[in-house]
Amino acid sequence: MKTPTWQRKEGQNPTGGLNAKGRASLKAAGQDIKPPVKSGDNPRRASFLARMGNMPGPEMKDGKPTRLLLSLNAWGASSKADAKAKSKAISARNKAK
Repeated sequence: MKTPTWQRKEGQNPTGGLNAKGRASLKAAGQDIKPPVKSGDNPRRASFLARMGNMPGPEMKDGKPTRLLLSLNAWGASSKADAKAKSKAISARNKAK
């Protein structure tokens, strides 16, 4: 039995996260995820950055960025600390609206 596309290299975006093929594979498995929100004050972006900013594990391994750091970069953050800060700022701006 083959592993789902989202778990294989062909379903992963080389710059982080999943590509359209990977998202389609997850949808077929009953999950529905949307593409990354790279900028702006979208609450989805704030939530993702807060969640991923608190994830355990390294940002770099063997001199290469991990999938965690690549995903953060795809969503507009340069590190876990930056993700936490951006999440707080986005949430504050959304509450002020």
